[in-house]
Amino acid sequence: MPDSQEGSVFSMKKFLYVFGLFLLLFGSFLAGSWYKQRETAKVGPSGVNSSAVNTDLRSGTDTVTDTDSMPPGSVKISPEKQQAIGVQIGLVQKKPMTRTLRVLGRVAPDEKRVYRLVAGTDGWIRETYDNDTGTLVKKDERLAAFYSPQFRAAQLSYIALVGAGGEDRFKAGGRQALAPSQQASVSLQTYIDALESLGMSEQQMKELASTKQITDKVYILAPVTGFIIARNVSPGQRFEKGFEWYRIADLSRVWIFADLFGNEEEYMRPGMKARVTLPDQKKEFHATVAKVLPQFDPNSRTLKVRLELDNPGYTLRPDMFVDVELPINLPPAITAPADAVLDSGLKKTVFVDLGNGSFEPREVETGWRFGNQVEITKGLKPGERIVVSGNFMIDSESRLEMAAAGMYGTLSKDPVCGVDVSPNKAEKAGRKSAYQGKVYYFTSDECKKQFDKNPARYVKE
Repeated sequence: MPDSQEGSVFSMKKFLYVFGLFLLLFGSFLAGSWYKQRETAKVGPSGVNSSAVNTDLRSGTDTVTDTDSMPPGSVKISPEKQQAIGVQIGLVQKKPMTRTLRVLGRVAPDEKRVYRLVAGTDGWIRETYDNDTGTLVKKDERLAAFYSPQFRAAQLSYIALVGAGGEDRFKAGGRQALAPSQQASVSLQTYIDALESLGMSEQQMKELASTKQITDKVYILAPVTGFIIARNVSPGQRFEKGFEWYRIADLSRVWIFADLFGNEEEYMRPGMKARVTLPDQKKEFHATVAKVLPQFDPNSRTLKVRLELDNPGYTLRPDMFVDVELPINLPPAITAPADAVLDSGLKKTVFVDLGNGSFEPREVETGWRFGNQVEITKGLKPGERIVVSGNFMIDSESRLEMAAAGMYGTLSKDPVCGVDVSPNKAEKAGRKSAYQGKVYYFTSDECKKQFDKNPARYVKE
């Protein structure tokens, strides 16, 4: 009996020992789970200690969401985060600008130097010579020969008068040497005019006066040294009066039509100098803007500005494309890098550096744009600092800030200070007034006081 009691006591002690060990392990497990949950709550889903974030926010080392004291959409970003997203700041300045406008141009012949050789009577082409389209011909060079029955009677009358003493007067200087008081001279001049109107050159009339032989070939001569840009003759061809035989262009001086957009026309002035280059050749020319209005091209929707220039060596040919550089001198203006302006299609925004890592979204209006510079006509003042790089990330932060505040797309205009204001923030601060059934919100107490003194003045404005 004593042995059985002793065994029972030993078993009880063993049970209590195991049970106590189990309680100790279970208690340790519960304590560990509680500590882990506490740390997880501190860290948060992003893996960053929430207490550290709160400390950083209070000390300005991350994006600050409490922006009640700043304009709507403003954010505050730490220097470390600015460096991470590549934020760069630029200074707004007002100064005169000199820019180079680069446009594409097309070469065209000078209209005053284009000669059209037209038939003065009906006839036939007798002969043609080696002068295809694009050939350079010299002045008075024979291009073709033709015949017309009307020449015979005119040549007979002309030879008869020349044989009566008109030859010496013709050789002495043509029509300028004729004495209008002499009847013979007047008659001779009449037949000279008749031959010229039919298409005979002065050179061939001199030969006719010398040889006194009627010819059945009247030569078409080049009136100037130039290029044949149109040729419409062939041997045996029948033509009528008014038919164009040849078209010859003197390319010693040419035009260039440069394509400009509508907002670029205002910078063009007659007499402006331009630099013209060929894209595939190292040749440079100097042109002048002509004194004519630009022509509108409905196909390209551009304005054609005409430039004039000399063409030594006939380097520039019709329909060639050239690069045109026009120096533009602009009056003093507020400018900013084009990358600093965020254009949503409905408005244009820049971010102004308020200092201490704070950035304010500012709506602006723009003017001209050349290269990477754009004119700011409204919204900025000289001396302000703006974000010129990394503004897309700041814009995302600003949109999130406005969305979190529940005011995105619902801003109101302060009638006194003229800036956007969040109705939610203004109402919380008590900066609102009612007038004629409409509620107005203000960015500061001072703006509200001025409105309350004379609301009709600001509502009218």
